[in-house]
Amino acid sequence: MTGNQIKPVRTEKDYESALGRIEELMEAVPGTNEFDELDVLTDLVELYESKHYPIGYPSAVAAIEFRMEQAMLSPRDLIPFIGSRAKVSEVLSGKRSITMPMARALHEHLGIPAAVLLQKPEISIDDKLANLEWDLFPTKAMAKKGWIPDVANLADQAEEIMRDLIKRAGGKDVASDALHSIARVNAKMDPFALKAWCWQVLAEVNENLPKANYENGTVTLEFLKTVARLSRTENGPLQAKAFLSKHGIAFVIVPHLPKAHLDGAALRLGDGRPVIGLTLRHDRIDDFWFCLLHELAHVGRHMDTDNGSAFVDDMSLRKVEAEREDPREKEADEWTEEALIPQAAWDSSDVKDHPTSMSVLNLANALEIHPAIVAARVRYETQNYRLLSHFVGTGEVSRLISST
Repeated sequence: MTGNQIKPVRTEKDYESALGRIEELMEAVPGTNEFDELDVLTDLVELYESKHYPIGYPSAVAAIEFRMEQAMLSPRDLIPFIGSRAKVSEVLSGKRSITMPMARALHEHLGIPAAVLLQKPEISIDDKLANLEWDLFPTKAMAKKGWIPDVANLADQAEEIMRDLIKRAGGKDVASDALHSIARVNAKMDPFALKAWCWQVLAEVNENLPKANYENGTVTLEFLKTVARLSRTENGPLQAKAFLSKHGIAFVIVPHLPKAHLDGAALRLGDGRPVIGLTLRHDRIDDFWFCLLHELAHVGRHMDTDNGSAFVDDMSLRKVEAEREDPREKEADEWTEEALIPQAAWDSSDVKDHPTSMSVLNLANALEIHPAIVAARVRYETQNYRLLSHFVGTGEVSRLISST
């Protein structure tokens, strides 16, 4: 059995071939076709074994202990493969599941069969985050931003540090829900950077929770229009945060992580209250208000009425992904556009056909919104991002926030 030729494992020959291929793929990198192939083959082998070898393999822990006895190894000898004395103790006691990096090291250095190490864990089955590859989180970038302690050997302590962040985010159930997102995401997005950012958003909100409770149905199109009119105030973003807090909606700005390709997200706290997080990746007034209202639209149109746990968005994909993305993204865009500039007002305005500075100001004044929002609509409709650039307020939002 070779790559791109996966087939059902029905015979002993198929089984042996699949095991051989699993051995070849042990070094596969997450996110690659080879890693997906490894995942599928492991499931196929387990299914075959459950039917034809009901006793199955020994547990991974039993296999490790057997190999230790054979080679006269002590638990300390496993530290290079598992990570620390505490981790070794937890793995051998059944309190910690074996991660892919551990499995690779144990397979390579102790010769324990890959199929044994890759069995689905019989322990920590209630831990929804047990199989994460902790060393893939961008801990250096996170420490640089002050999200986590900047300690020596971050990679070796990644699991402990990330589990502490998860605790601050509201616990494993809340953190796990944040992984199940409906997303407008870039294909180049690093999923570990995305997870880390979402958890940091929740952690920061938990440090300063809104005092008000949230009631489903609060976020309507009229509610969005009220938020949009705050854009005309001198400190609009801060006014918006205070307004949302009074309605039980948390709002934070958490800086962007490298390779996250993210503008904003709508998440939930453990008590169900909505959380809006923005990155200010594109630090412009127009971008701030569109992203904020888009995530609020997800709350009103989707999170209040269905089981969608989280929505994360790369707004640069609005045009290119329109035909393929989840229809809920289009629905959120529709509410956002109507709240900022009603279609009837747009169609009857001079700015649509004559986008001058004066026509931008006239429509903005009529709608009681910031001129940057009108300029952004012109730039988006024409796909000419050189137009009216003096209106969009590059850097203004971060300057306002940093001055408070």
